[in-house]
Amino acid sequence: MTTKPCTATIDTAVKACTALAATALVCAGIALMMAPAAAAEKGSVARGRYLVEQVGMCADCHSARDARGMIVKDTNLRGAPIGFKPLAEMPWADTAPPLAGLPSGWTKAQLVTFLSSGKRPDGSTARPPMPEYRLTKADAGAVADYLASLK
Repeated sequence: MTTKPCTATIDTAVKACTALAATALVCAGIALMMAPAAAAEKGSVARGRYLVEQVGMCADCHSARDARGMIVKDTNLRGAPIGFKPLAEMPWADTAPPLAGLPSGWTKAQLVTFLSSGKRPDGSTARPPMPEYRLTKADAGAVADYLASLK
């Protein structure tokens, strides 16, 4: 007795495997296209963290301190009273605002402008002891990305 191969089952399996392979290739292509953007975002946050923690030393003013003058870890970049005053009379900020999650009411673009020009959204400058930074747009963007990541 001669048996015929079941071509319907083989054809169906080939079509299913082809569709599965095509879907896998599309997904892999999408993942590869997104990888540089995700890596760049991660790199920007890491750069911002370095600038905030090691260069700008933002926690010195924008974080609360304990009785020994040590930064209270849970208050890092959450705003704090400025613990010193100038010897001469001058405009002075008594408190440093929270930065974690971006300053209240500010967009990333506004923060980038502030950090690269020294100008607030209303055109004014910050009162001392806040320096009028002149970061590059890329560095200011990295700082904004990092601060936004601290929600």
